[in-house]
Amino acid sequence: MNTIPRSALLLGLAGLLPFLWGAATVLLPDLAFWGQMTLGGRFIGPYVQLFYGAIILSFMSGVLWGFATKATGQMATASYILSVIPALWAFFMTGGGPTTAAVNLIVGFLGLLLLDWHFWRLGLAPAWWMHLRGLLTAIVIISFLPLVF
Repeated sequence: MNTIPRSALLLGLAGLLPFLWGAATVLLPDLAFWGQMTLGGRFIGPYVQLFYGAIILSFMSGVLWGFATKATGQMATASYILSVIPALWAFFMTGGGPTTAAVNLIVGFLGLLLLDWHFWRLGLAPAWWMHLRGLLTAIVIISFLPLVF
């Protein structure tokens, strides 16, 4: 069964909205101005993307931790250790300005995709997991590109 459950797909896509909104406000100055006046500076451009990116990497650490609970013995220990890497990456690597933070978050999300694949390969994640994670990761990375270039 490789079909992504509808609720997981819809919630995953909805979770992309802050990334896409941030990218749109980087690319469209008029939208950024409207967002600044309406929502405040924290909810536009790189601010929303970088903050939300760190939150999502931390959230995904929790998801991986949940997968680790299905493992036993040394595989469980290794899985728990691996599961905290995305949150630690977000904590330590999102400083240094918006461009550096965006590059580090791109690397973090690519690393997360490798961890997703690892947990999936071990049978700890659902059969459909990589279909969802590949799609979401690609869109997240594309959304960070305006901050990098």
